[in-house]
Amino acid sequence: MSRYTPKQIEKYQRQKYITFLEKITKNLFRMLRNDATTAEGFAGKLDTLMRRLAELERPRMDSEYLRETQAYVDRLHADVGQDGFDQARYADIREAEMTHLNRLQKLKNRTGYKKDKHRHGERDQDWG
Repeated sequence: MSRYTPKQIEKYQRQKYITFLEKITKNLFRMLRNDATTAEGFAGKLDTLMRRLAELERPRMDSEYLRETQAYVDRLHADVGQDGFDQARYADIREAEMTHLNRLQKLKNRTGYKKDKHRHGERDQDWG
């Protein structure tokens, strides 16, 4: 008998999936930024990460950031998995993919949560 409720299990699985999805984007950015990365190394690592992600149960994605990240990773995996992905093609997509990853990070940071009490610092400066 499980000590956890189905809702707790679902929340854990959801968080595990989201964390791994973000791990993939961080790995991609690190590989794209590194000049020593080869097309074969990039494709192999991406394939390994995507297989591990496929083992996890895909939860419902509520936020725009998560949906966009999932779509980006799926699209990139499909592009890289095509025949003819070589060093020249990798060099062609490198800058564009780093830009896409930056855009995703901005999307994530845009929706940051900030408590109201911290927003109006200048309003209360002459107080007290």
